[in-house]
Amino acid sequence: MQAEFWHKRWADNQIGFHQGQVNSYLQQYWPALGLASGSKVLVPLCGKSLDLAWLAGQGHRVLGIELSQRAVEDFFSEQQLQPEVAQQGVFTTYRSGNLELWCGDFFALNADDIADCSALYDRAALIALPPALRERYAALLSGCLAQGCQGLLITMDYDQALLPGPPFAVVDAEVQQLFADWQPLELEARDILVESPKFVQAAVPQLSERVYRLQR
Repeated sequence: MQAEFWHKRWADNQIGFHQGQVNSYLQQYWPALGLASGSKVLVPLCGKSLDLAWLAGQGHRVLGIELSQRAVEDFFSEQQLQPEVAQQGVFTTYRSGNLELWCGDFFALNADDIADCSALYDRAALIALPPALRERYAALLSGCLAQGCQGLLITMDYDQALLPGPPFAVVDAEVQQLFADWQPLELEARDILVESPKFVQAAVPQLSERVYRLQR
């Protein structure tokens, strides 16, 4: 996917991937990770997700990475926060309290940027990427995040031949391969087809959503 694709989606307000409430899987399964208060959580391709504020409300420091400046500015505006804006290498950073969003290309991150992150939350990053970029994404996480890092990953699986991504279909076998050193443990899988009109209209027979616990 090219950067222009996502910038246009935000400019045209075509953001059906944005959820108007905190993700239910996050609320259900995150507490069981047992992370210490103050732990720093990496949220790749975060958009303006309400999950960011929820994580901060649990006492975490939150580092979101997002390509779209509009998404970042909308997040702080909608949260009624006035962030401090600065530059961190190629990223423009926005900070307010425990919330820190970096605007720029996720793949420009290096190990020093995220070395202090001890947790990962991915609701919509892996499924936003085509196969070649999914490999780069997983490799970057494994190369930059420390042993002991843990988190949650949410994926979707359907017949990709019936509907082009994003969101892209990511089968369980690919998750197991990409995150082999994270010991992916499936916590839940359910068919969400009835909640997804676009997939119903495309005659997709089944749309599975899976939640994994990850731990390096």
